[in-house]
Amino acid sequence: LNDLQERIGNIIIARTYDKQVVRVKDLGVDGAATVLLKDALAPNLVQSIDHNLAFVHGGPFANIAHGCNSVIATKTALSLADFVVTEAGFGADLGAEKFINIKCRQSGLRPDCVVLVATIRAMKMQGGVAKQDLNAPNASAVKAGSVNLVRHIENIKQFGLTPVIALNHFIYDTDEELDVIKAVCEQQNAPISIARHWADGGIGAAALAKTVLEHMEKNPQKAHLLYEDALPLTEKIKTVAQKIYRASDINLSSLAARGLREFEELGYGNLPVCIAKTPYSFSSDPSLNGAPEDHVLDVRDVRLSAGAGFVVAICGDIMTMPGLPKHPAALDIGLDENGNIQGLA
Repeated sequence: LNDLQERIGNIIIARTYDKQVVRVKDLGVDGAATVLLKDALAPNLVQSIDHNLAFVHGGPFANIAHGCNSVIATKTALSLADFVVTEAGFGADLGAEKFINIKCRQSGLRPDCVVLVATIRAMKMQGGVAKQDLNAPNASAVKAGSVNLVRHIENIKQFGLTPVIALNHFIYDTDEELDVIKAVCEQQNAPISIARHWADGGIGAAALAKTVLEHMEKNPQKAHLLYEDALPLTEKIKTVAQKIYRASDINLSSLAARGLREFEELGYGNLPVCIAKTPYSFSSDPSLNGAPEDHVLDVRDVRLSAGAGFVVAICGDIMTMPGLPKHPAALDIGLDENGNIQGLA
């Protein structure tokens, strides 16, 4: 900011809520930083269609970052409610792993329960069914693809938690297909609830909420971390690869190996690792469905996110900048002269 102040002089960089013009030179460096960050640090307070409170703060993709909302938002919500539900994005091999190993590690928070979301369509896809055929009944494909769900359940159990399975119901799901998933969950001793909130709102998720509460009361549990801070960065990556992805080993490129050594020499070896890979497979190959084992996780590069507090390991062919349209849909959202919301369709 010192350098910024010298270069831009009196250029206007911010406005206060009362529209007063603020200049870097007038505020000083600390004042400028305060103006720029005061809104960024405030969690957004929104509500669901059932008028329940929700705090939105952060939320980067779990395939390239930590995949969950900020510690600030979670702690704010915890101070105001008896129960707080927070999401860890993408598959549990990404979102849940990073939520516990990164966010919980740095915040000191530990979840009392994990809700693992599954769909019949996803099981069919993991069983080899093409996307255009997912609506057709296929109980055998659901059975074949259920190994993916079992793997996720086993992974959550490694953290000391038995998950509740929330099966998001689609109109094309058949009773025979549902029975397959119910049987799988029973074998894994994981309670399951059919969720229809997409159609019925909060009422459609009431049974799931009741199942979660009963599960927590009967099975008090706290999550534990998968690896210790003192473990070398390479070993942390290998731990996640072997325990969560079931890889036989990792393959570090010379660039990645050199980067990890440099990060440790700079004093960042105690940070957790954040693995960037495809969300479509337990491996770094999106075409490997089901529950692949003994594959090798290719780590082609590593990046230091010192401010966020983790080291990113980039695996396979993945973009670390999500593709965005030239004209974001958000630009078309607004109100008409009658106060009706426009641009959401």
